[in-house]
Amino acid sequence: MLLRFFSILLLSCWLPFAWAADEEGAPAEDYIGYIELKPFITNFGGPGKSRFLKCEVTIQVATEAAHHAVNAHMAHIRNDLVFLFSAQEEKDLDGIEAQQNLAKKGLKLVQKILVEEEGEAMVSDMFFTSFVTQ
Repeated sequence: MLLRFFSILLLSCWLPFAWAADEEGAPAEDYIGYIELKPFITNFGGPGKSRFLKCEVTIQVATEAAHHAVNAHMAHIRNDLVFLFSAQEEKDLDGIEAQQNLAKKGLKLVQKILVEEEGEAMVSDMFFTSFVTQ
């Protein structure tokens, strides 16, 4: 009976260390985070009839450090995305393929900002979760 007690005690002391070792050894690529930006509302299309774009953007990151970096540079990222969106012409926003191309341009812009500020791109994708033109 005493041997059984010590075996259980030893096992219960060892298990938390085994679980902690598993957590430390977990690969970093298991992390996927999404950052939802506040909605963008901007005019576009140049002179003439006023056109407006309202969109919501979500950025995908693969590490917690990237998540923090995006939040740290959010003002710069939003500023440059507003300028990108407002520089578009009507033909640049017409159809799914055009919107996907704009998302790729936005992703490259965000990655460029993070390379300048942090030394690496850190962002793996960018999505429009809503997209309305008027």
